[in-house]
Amino acid sequence: MAFLEHTFEVGLRDTGRSNHLSNKAFLAYMEDIGGIHSEIAGYGMNEIQNTHLSWILLSWKVKIFKRPLYGETIKVKTWARGIEKFYTYRDFEIYNQSNELVAIATSKWVLVHTLTGKLMHITEEILSKYTPETKTVFPDNHFGKLKEPSTYLNSDSFTILRSQIDINNHMHNLYYLDLAYEVLPEDIYQNAELNHIEIMYKKEITLHDTVTCHYSYENEKHVITIKSKDDTILHAIIQLS
Repeated sequence: MAFLEHTFEVGLRDTGRSNHLSNKAFLAYMEDIGGIHSEIAGYGMNEIQNTHLSWILLSWKVKIFKRPLYGETIKVKTWARGIEKFYTYRDFEIYNQSNELVAIATSKWVLVHTLTGKLMHITEEILSKYTPETKTVFPDNHFGKLKEPSTYLNSDSFTILRSQIDINNHMHNLYYLDLAYEVLPEDIYQNAELNHIEIMYKKEITLHDTVTCHYSYENEKHVITIKSKDDTILHAIIQLS
């Protein structure tokens, strides 16, 4: 199955201000349909105990044009793309119930052996199960490497809870966006739509880790850097605008 489509109804937990779909919900819907595609291909969550292979997300790039409202039915479309070294890519389109394109996204993934923790080569045999396409949602077809800012405007620390841990015993990728929002200036948090999202995941965060989130504003972008408590380990960089 090359292109996969799935419909979702926007629920209360998926909305933010003015009952519009939140950024976290956009990511969650895309994560869900990606998981469905992997189950169909035979490399999903339910197959990990047999394959000992798990997909790990490295990057997001998202552009939102319009936000669906609570109660709307939306359509999410996804497809896999090609292999580049150890990496593969998955793109997305989201449509509202009027069939308007409301968001596009691309994501970058690696395949990890769950018993050894080592990166695995994504073979043509594995990729063929997803029937990859050449279509890309972004013309440049590329992730710019997010750079850590030289200075910070404010910082805050957080200890990771059980409720934030996923099947891989890491903090789930959606919670990185939650942490980023915690250090945004109040006026930005309350009033800015932040329709462009880029996330680069670098090092997993585990239960009871204490992380420090540093906020910066550079080149008209809000940049949140998540690091270890002692600032020696870079966990992620989130860029919002």
